[in-house]
Amino acid sequence: MTVRYIGKREADIIPNKEYEVISIERGWYRIVDESGEDYLYGPSHFEIVDASRGEKATA
Repeated sequence: MTVRYIGKREADIIPNKEYEVISIERGWYRIVDESGEDYLYGPSHFEIVDASRGEKATA
């Protein structure tokens, strides 16, 4: 799934940039950010751009 970050500028994530969700864990999006590492982000800071790509949800 592809999402666009709609939150405020942070060190490792850029507003209006699209990111690929590599998994959903307990409702949070696992995304590789600008640091090159993957982290969990709350979905309220994103809008879904393309939901057609399947991501693996985990408990």
